[in-house]
Amino acid sequence: MASPLPCRPKLRLLCVGVALAFLLAVDVGRADIYKDIQIIWSADHTYYFMDGDSEALALSLDFNRGSAFKSNDMYLFARIDLDIKLVEGNSAGTVCTVYTISEGPWDIHDEIDLEFLGNSTGEPYTLHTNVFAYGVGGREQQFKLWFDPSAEYHTYSIVWNPRRITIEVDGVTIRSFDNNEDQGVPFPSWQQQRVYGSLWNADDWATQGGRVKTDWSLAPFVSYYRNYNITYCRPSPGVSWCGAEPAGSPLFNLSPKARADLQWVRNMGYVIYDYCTDMSNRYTATSRPKECSLPPRP
Repeated sequence: MASPLPCRPKLRLLCVGVALAFLLAVDVGRADIYKDIQIIWSADHTYYFMDGDSEALALSLDFNRGSAFKSNDMYLFARIDLDIKLVEGNSAGTVCTVYTISEGPWDIHDEIDLEFLGNSTGEPYTLHTNVFAYGVGGREQQFKLWFDPSAEYHTYSIVWNPRRITIEVDGVTIRSFDNNEDQGVPFPSWQQQRVYGSLWNADDWATQGGRVKTDWSLAPFVSYYRNYNITYCRPSPGVSWCGAEPAGSPLFNLSPKARADLQWVRNMGYVIYDYCTDMSNRYTATSRPKECSLPPRP
């Protein structure tokens, strides 16, 4: 990689302007799953309903097609929280998602993925995560969860700031991807991203490498979303926006709890795949991505 890839000099002023416009024009805090998203795929396979005190959205999948939504707004550094209840029972072949993605040229796109890979009845879901920056992906980590994600709602969070991207489950930090642009590692730092959610069939690969197929006699499959929340990144007092936060600022440092969480999920065996340690099928000691050998950021 020839050079870091931040908000480039020709685009930096535009990025700052966009961020300031967001801070001035948009309230920071709770969003509305009915008002702030739109159905983009198979509206007849979706429905809104009151789930207790919360308005919820159901996405369904049958043999013909799945369904999906996207946020009305785009974001540059934010915390995204969403409660999801996954497909119950035999969910093999299905994939339920929440992710963010930029809308510029595909070859330089940014993306943050959470994909829940279904499984046979009684077998655990796999949470598949990935980060794309400037068109470069392949940064997969996979997790088994410590609960049944189809029994009730759980909160899944993407926390994206200029220092790092973290992924949380019910407030437990399970993954951190640091910004190492100064070391030539691409990081999503200048393109706005939109939030998407979907439920679709991927039985050619999703469950046990595609060995277990979707049982269409069980359709329709349904997943549920509620409590969609967006919290825009807030800089330190006197700083114009998060992208201008001084490099030495402790604002985005990982908390002691987050560091303990990251160690806990590994100690408990909940991390079942990490691209950085795939030395048998993917990399050698000299071909691993550069970030895999860098020390963690504060």
